Amino acid sequence: MRKNQINTADYLRGQDFHIKKKYGQNFLTDMNILPRIVEESDVTKDDTVLEIGPGTGNLTVLLADAAKKVIAVEIDKELIPILRVTIFPRENVEINNLDIMKTDLSDLLSGVEGNIRVVANLPYYITTPVITKLLEESHFFKSITVMVQKEVAERLAAEPGSKEYGAITLFSQYYSVPKILFSVPKESFYPMPKVESAIVRFDILEKPPYDVKNSALMFDLIRAAFNERRKTLANAISDAGNLNFSKADVLDVLEKMRLSPTIRGERLSLEEFANLSDMLGSN
Repeated sequence: MRKNQINTADYLRGQDFHIKKKYGQNFLTDMNILPRIVEESDVTKDDTVLEIGPGTGNLTVLLADAAKKVIAVEIDKELIPILRVTIFPRENVEINNLDIMKTDLSDLLSGVEGNIRVVANLPYYITTPVITKLLEESHFFKSITVMVQKEVAERLAAEPGSKEYGAITLFSQYYSVPKILFSVPKESFYPMPKVESAIVRFDILEKPPYDVKNSALMFDLIRAAFNERRKTLANAISDAGNLNFSKADVLDVLEKMRLSPTIRGERLSLEEFANLSDMLGSN
């Protein structure tokens, strides 16, 4: 065990708890990293924190000390009694044995006043679905701070034209300003994962950066473009089964936008996808 590392392994064995691979359980145990997450998430005594995946509560206790209230959502019912012991005697933590993907946030957050900030150590296998859900319902939140696989973090904050740039990049930029805060070595977890991690914070925008007539259509176009990255944008969109645009339709709009007829989707910015959506939609 490294210096400043919480001995979670021995503690869990003492509680007769066994790691469940189906939940992607990797508990953050590095006391150099835990307080830094709280600091970088900008949590204050005026804030309520929605913590997803509190695990053994190592981060929960620090969040409870920094925030007005913590609403913790843990899917593993066997962790609930362990979590209750860890947070004692703090009374500002509400523990919920729920699956965040099946949880109605309006019910969960009903009655909460003031800013709500999300802090989460997300299992790698469910990272994108959880981030998508949170961003789609971002009107609830002031910010979202998550631990993700480093490769995912690089995709979230990528620039157009880069190999990391993709649909999730544009999705996050529509609702927020994403920023990679710092990397977390794999040795900071128990059990130790095979990959490095990173902390990403999404500062939620009060309104999208571009006024799109039909955001659902825009995201359908984005998904079509990146589902077939090697195709030209015109071919990717015209070949998409859920869209009803011919190649001629797309080429006509690209010409009006002064973009190359052979351009690929990875070259377009969010603003250009917004313009493409409006122009195709008006046709």
